[in-house]
Amino acid sequence: MTTARVAPSLRRRLVIRLLAIAGILAVILFVAVRFSAETASEATLDAVLGVATASIADDLRSGESGARVSLPPETFSMLAAMGEERVFYRILIGETTLTGYADLPLPRDTPTAVAPVFYSRSYREADLRLAAVSRSLIIDGLPVTALVIVGQTREGQRVIAQQLANRAAVLGLLVFLLAIPASLVAATSLLRPLDRLAEAMARRGPRDLRPVRHPVPEELAPLIGALNSFIARLKSTLAQTETFIAEAAHHIRTPLATLRSEVELALRLAKDEPMRQRLRRLLRTVDEGSRSAGQLLDHATVLYRAEQQAFARVDLGQLARGLVDRYRTTADLKDIRLHLDKPAGPLVVSGDAVLMEAALRNLIDNAIKYSSDEADIHITLSVTTDTATFRCLDQGRGLDGAIADDLRIRFQRGSNVEDVVGSGLGLTIVAEAVEAMGGSFSLEARPSGGAAATLVLPLAQSEDRPSDTPPGPAAPNAQDMP
Repeated sequence: MTTARVAPSLRRRLVIRLLAIAGILAVILFVAVRFSAETASEATLDAVLGVATASIADDLRSGESGARVSLPPETFSMLAAMGEERVFYRILIGETTLTGYADLPLPRDTPTAVAPVFYSRSYREADLRLAAVSRSLIIDGLPVTALVIVGQTREGQRVIAQQLANRAAVLGLLVFLLAIPASLVAATSLLRPLDRLAEAMARRGPRDLRPVRHPVPEELAPLIGALNSFIARLKSTLAQTETFIAEAAHHIRTPLATLRSEVELALRLAKDEPMRQRLRRLLRTVDEGSRSAGQLLDHATVLYRAEQQAFARVDLGQLARGLVDRYRTTADLKDIRLHLDKPAGPLVVSGDAVLMEAALRNLIDNAIKYSSDEADIHITLSVTTDTATFRCLDQGRGLDGAIADDLRIRFQRGSNVEDVVGSGLGLTIVAEAVEAMGGSFSLEARPSGGAAATLVLPLAQSEDRPSDTPPGPAAPNAQDMP
């Protein structure tokens, strides 16, 4: 038996993808927060550094003996307020360093008096952020360019940036953790239409081939369309098969009936005993073929009616009485006595009259066929709160150790009935008909000999519609012949 290859769960795949997206967003959030924090802190510190450098440059004055500079303490206090940073400065008049660190790196671009120039350099095993501002002075009647450079380490900035990065990492982790239940909820919500569709399909019976009308999202519409198309093709194929079986059974029964009549006539006219034995074997073969054709027709009818699910109210007592009266002639040929015990009044059950008639007919027929001459067959009807029970008790050959479930298989017969004409479809028809009507069927051996067949059917409710098919025996078929 070939099984479908199981693909990974849609819910698992969807959750994994949502978590992957959440992880990527968390990483992006971390990078964005860290970059924004570093950019913002660098801009803030640059602004402070630029203001401090401009403040020193603004205090440059021209004197008779040269340039004078005063380093305002509030400037360095402002820089020290940014953290425990080291501050370096250098003031140049022209090409000469007036004060400060003479080896402090110069900017690549010459600054203007409008705005400071910012740049970064390594200096004395430290990474400095430097700002350079130029001013014009008049010394000895000549214009001279003064350059003020102030540098500051950024350890505090790194600490602040690291703290913000850690907070961003925690925030990203929280976002990812919150995304786990959110992904599960989202996946469950998105797949809920599929679950509802699966539940609706699971509630269908094995022969329910109606089109799927369950509301689904438009993304599932192509799937539902393909499923309905498949159901329609399958239904058409089953209908063609059942029609073929029914027509074949009809066309086989007619020539077999003619052949049986001819064989019976030849048997009466034959005087040679070997020829009579051959004719008897031929007659048995014809009977088997006729019974098989009739049973195949019954089986096809049961399959078709079970698919229609057209159930209604059926009087089980009236149906059983009609079948018993019909089979009395067949039973009388073997001196078998049929006894029917049923409660007074109607016994209305819910089901299909044709399916019910086929099931009861096969049980009564089997009881007569496998019982010995001058035996008794008891048929009883009983009712409980919501079910009706039909029991057929015979004094036949019993099950002979066979398992009852095995006898329900098509064309399966017991080992003790090989000398009796049969097709092996009778119990199959009974089981499938009763199952289609929501009932149950059991077969067991009786301690005193014979078999007990029990049918349990649901009682009809008051809202059930009347039966379209009147209860009672249908037209006789080949299996009713003695």
